[in-house]
Amino acid sequence: MVDSGQQSYGRHRVLMVSDFFYPNFGGVENHIYYLSQCLLQRGHKVVVATHAYGRRSGVRYMTNGLKVYYIPRLPFIQQNVLPTLSGSLPIIRTILVREGITLVHGHQAFSTLCHESLLHARTMGLRVVFTDHSLYGFADLGSIHMNKVLQFTLADVHQAICVSHTSKENTVLRSGLNPEKVFVIPNAVDTAMFRPDPEACPSIKDQVIIVVISRLVYRKGADLLVEVIPEVCRLFPKVRFIVGGDGPKRVRLEEMREKHGLQDRVEMLGSVPHAEVRSVLVRGHIFLNSSLTEAFCIAILEAASCGLLTVSTRVGGVPEVLPDDMIVLAPPVPAEMVVAIGQAIKLLPQVDPFSMHNRMKNLYSWMDVAKRTEVVYDQALRSEDDDLLLRLGRYYACGPWAGKLFCLVAVVNYIVWCFLEWQQKWKLLQIYRHLKHLLTN
Repeated sequence: MVDSGQQSYGRHRVLMVSDFFYPNFGGVENHIYYLSQCLLQRGHKVVVATHAYGRRSGVRYMTNGLKVYYIPRLPFIQQNVLPTLSGSLPIIRTILVREGITLVHGHQAFSTLCHESLLHARTMGLRVVFTDHSLYGFADLGSIHMNKVLQFTLADVHQAICVSHTSKENTVLRSGLNPEKVFVIPNAVDTAMFRPDPEACPSIKDQVIIVVISRLVYRKGADLLVEVIPEVCRLFPKVRFIVGGDGPKRVRLEEMREKHGLQDRVEMLGSVPHAEVRSVLVRGHIFLNSSLTEAFCIAILEAASCGLLTVSTRVGGVPEVLPDDMIVLAPPVPAEMVVAIGQAIKLLPQVDPFSMHNRMKNLYSWMDVAKRTEVVYDQALRSEDDDLLLRLGRYYACGPWAGKLFCLVAVVNYIVWCFLEWQQKWKLLQIYRHLKHLLTN
């Protein structure tokens, strides 16, 4: 954990980098936005770099003057840009130099732009920090490749942040990173935006509303919902479901609703913009999270801040999120989840939405996250600046074949950067000669 009372290094100039940012919505996007806003309020300079979203390209400004570079590279797969290694160096270097950046903060292990930008920043001698927001496995082919990429990136970072202790253990095991370099700073919630509204939902004597807001994909447990919802509706006649979200598994949920004749008890909202999430949450009494893997889950914080009792799968960092009296946990098994929902329904008369909201105010604050992140930045600036040979030594230790490949990538990146530096100086020299010629004539 981070002690926010340590001495600060003063004003930081930070570049936040990730493929995941607004107008896309999700936990990583919210984290970057709220952390950036709080750092701006605390007097730091913060700039965000992400890829273009449709026609949104170039430089845009958000609340409080937050500057966002939408780099003209379109998503290739799952909102990630196509890897180019040193291909992104010219534009990232331009941003770093133009904005006078001293520290680069990359987010999300699955972000291509994050990995490339951290490599470029280290090539230029800047300090780098990485935040991991997700849990990954060790056995499937995709996780094996991703873990090797993460090992390459984290071999040369100064500090890393994870959103839960479970996430820290996962990241350390996957990357081989020194645990002393990894700090645990949880996510937070904007309690001013997510507040209860008892008038929006019916009395529990008449109906019990269970809300689900999630991407309808396998990882989020959409298949689990298909098994749980019909059984809960059979056992508890007063229960209704509101399901918000979209994804490839939405078809399965709609087929389930048709098969069991639950059209009047399961409301499918489709994709819900983040600005409307609160208006959906306050309609319910219970929030259901069926994720099969989760590093933290901001959605649980938002639901609790709106006064909903949470039922969730006991996976990843979820048990660390809320006190025991605010959440009912169960294994990701349909029968166990049904039992947990039954327990939550019995607990509803004891739930005070406004008391829960006030507790969330004290438990989670984005300003507290920003203060603790400052300490990580200060720690990164205390780190010694290593030359290329020391960096290559760390890459080489990543494996007999991967280590050599990582060294080759780092050397090529360094050569490209040297060429860009020479090219810039040559252009400045040409401008100087031209101006001198004009002045002398």
